[in-house]
Amino acid sequence: MGKRNKSLNESVECLKGVGPKILASLEKRGIRTIGDLFFFLPLRYEDKRRICRIDEAREGEKAVIVAKVASSRPVFYRNARKKAYEAIVEDDTGSMTLKWFYWPPRYLKGLLRKGNVLLISGDTDRFGDLLQIVHPEVTLLSDEGEAETHKAVIPVYPEIEGIKQGTIRNLLSRAFQDYEHHVESLIPEELGGRHGLVSFRNACRAFHFPDNDAFETTVSHEYLERLILEEFFLFQTVMLIKRREIRKEQGMPCRRGGLFSGVLRKGLSFKLTGAQEKAIEEILKDMAGHEPMNRLLQGDVGCGKTICAVLAACNAVDSGYQVAFMAPTEILAEQHFLTVHRFFEGLGISLAYLRGNMGKERREILGNIEAGKVSVVIGTHALIQKDVVFRRLGLVIVDEQHRFGVMERKRLKHKGNMPHVLVMSATPIPRTLSLVLYGDLDVSIINAMPEGRQKIFTKIFTDDDKAKAYGILEEELDKGHQAFIVYPLVEESDKMELLNARGMAVHLKSVFPGRRIGLLHGRMRADEKERVMSAFKERKIDLLVCTTVIEVGIDIPNATLIIIEHAERFGLSQLHQLRGRVGRSIYPSKCLLVASAKRTDQAARRLKAMEKTADGFMIAEKDMEIRGPGEMLGVRQSGIPDFRVGDVRRDGEIMIRARKIAREALDIWQEDDINEIKGLLNLN
Repeated sequence: MGKRNKSLNESVECLKGVGPKILASLEKRGIRTIGDLFFFLPLRYEDKRRICRIDEAREGEKAVIVAKVASSRPVFYRNARKKAYEAIVEDDTGSMTLKWFYWPPRYLKGLLRKGNVLLISGDTDRFGDLLQIVHPEVTLLSDEGEAETHKAVIPVYPEIEGIKQGTIRNLLSRAFQDYEHHVESLIPEELGGRHGLVSFRNACRAFHFPDNDAFETTVSHEYLERLILEEFFLFQTVMLIKRREIRKEQGMPCRRGGLFSGVLRKGLSFKLTGAQEKAIEEILKDMAGHEPMNRLLQGDVGCGKTICAVLAACNAVDSGYQVAFMAPTEILAEQHFLTVHRFFEGLGISLAYLRGNMGKERREILGNIEAGKVSVVIGTHALIQKDVVFRRLGLVIVDEQHRFGVMERKRLKHKGNMPHVLVMSATPIPRTLSLVLYGDLDVSIINAMPEGRQKIFTKIFTDDDKAKAYGILEEELDKGHQAFIVYPLVEESDKMELLNARGMAVHLKSVFPGRRIGLLHGRMRADEKERVMSAFKERKIDLLVCTTVIEVGIDIPNATLIIIEHAERFGLSQLHQLRGRVGRSIYPSKCLLVASAKRTDQAARRLKAMEKTADGFMIAEKDMEIRGPGEMLGVRQSGIPDFRVGDVRRDGEIMIRARKIAREALDIWQEDDINEIKGLLNLN
């Protein structure tokens, strides 16, 4: 493959004109290497090929004009208390004003001497009877004929603090002059030909130095797609190499068909769906291998992922290994503990729940985990603390992975010697985004619901229609069913005029006299929350007033209605998760979204999407379309890289194509090639 591209990893400091100040500004913008600079693409272009006369300039439009300076002077606007500097310029068709609302540097005063011929460009507007350009770009010409040499399409780059546009263009010019011959694609030539790819070098040059005679064709969609493909290819290559490295490790093979697994399967009171059976088969096949499993189990709310995880846990325990099951919140961890305990009851599998602030009980549990007396440990972030030591950890299960940082998953995995890893997500993620977040994982998807599950009727209500929503609530309670009402706040806030759970729990007792009303929120102690949830599950509570603490992991089959107050304030994925608290039985269920009539366009789109579909994957696509991937999952924890050219939301098909080409490249490259690539991508 040859040594190439290493020069593109050199610091921009090696370019002439890059001193400490410019270097600091570039680094602040994320431009550290020559390669970073090449990928710093223009935001737009200024077309200065057509020079017009002053009488051809139009108000509200951009103009490029050649004119002589008639006069220049400082001015002071008393009403606005502003200093300015202005010049009157003219040609044989008329005159116009140039204006700067700051005291100009000396070089500008020199440019504006009477009789000087200027090339002027900027946005034209009108002040009084004269056209004017405020803060124009001006270039001094020797005569009007010289204007021909300045006709060009000029790239305009994103702002870099402390660096002018001209300086950015000069830096790129020097970089191309010194390093253009190093600009080569990492995609093997035979693959480039097979996939019909245009030259990466030509595409890169076209964006920074557009052809004045053929601008419309050189800066084309094809060239942009080529740069995006290269960027995505590099990312997918990193993902696939990491995955390849993991597969080199020696895993912990788990035998299939052990005692616990067999008894559990025979005792199930329900039939597994075909999608569940397929996912379980993929998981058990991975666990039986000598390579450690790294698999994502993805499915919509209520599709039955937990039983798949339970069967995987049984398989590990049958083989003499311990299992760690981590959830992002205490209430979800508690729910998993109760669910798993119910499945394991009578099997003789030792189970423990671990969270923070457990006192002496915690120390006892930690001792039993280290001694191997506990087979399955369920908990929150408490599982990754230093004092948690496993005797023989063989399987790590992480639920709602997108709520954790990448390092948290790694820390739990390192509690054992290359244990199998099963990541679960009830938040459907668009395929292209899952390639970014989980590119190092194999994926199993449960795309069917258990038999008897009902579709959830969803309807938007305004605050004025709340009485109708309450009427529907009464009807459901009269049938012997239960309901949730969700509020955005726990208690009253001075900053936001929103309804809150505590206040409304009291108020609703007068609205629904005779109904048993419970309260649940995140500020309650764990034992209080457990007491309320147990009472709700045992039908001792008719109506549960709560916050988003119920968003995941709550399974109440008799609950058939959820009302979400101030629904316009919730994200789309969050609304879908909340809706998933109902519709978990054979009973028809409803989700009522009570929202302010005064809502943003974005909020209106979210609510309409909820009303239109209950398909979690369609919801996820819509959510990414509305908000973008970073905000959709939470920028801090999402692990989404900051792509320079590509956009996961817009360029999903290119990401899929890039992954395919990256796979083919890894098949072609020899071990020495891969080691060289790892060096170039800083993977060593």
